[in-house]
Amino acid sequence: MYLTKEVKEEIFSKHGKSATDTGNSEGQIALFTFRINHLTEHLKNNRKDYNTERSLVKLVGKRRSLLDYLKKTDITRYRAIIAELGIRK
Repeated sequence: MYLTKEVKEEIFSKHGKSATDTGNSEGQIALFTFRINHLTEHLKNNRKDYNTERSLVKLVGKRRSLLDYLKKTDITRYRAIIAELGIRK
């Protein structure tokens, strides 16, 4: 499995406040980005996997809404997470 407990803890400790704080916006955005990158690679090999494509679109929408929330509440944290993850607007 590509997303183990250790990988999640690493993502949340690197981008969030701590490894156990899974509700932090930056941690969730980083986790969604990791999953989006994985699904994108999967779809490059399996073009006709429409269920995965639908899941990818839903994840991108969730990440976008979290980014919009972060931009609205704290622009400095928004700019930091965009620069750190390499997400473009």
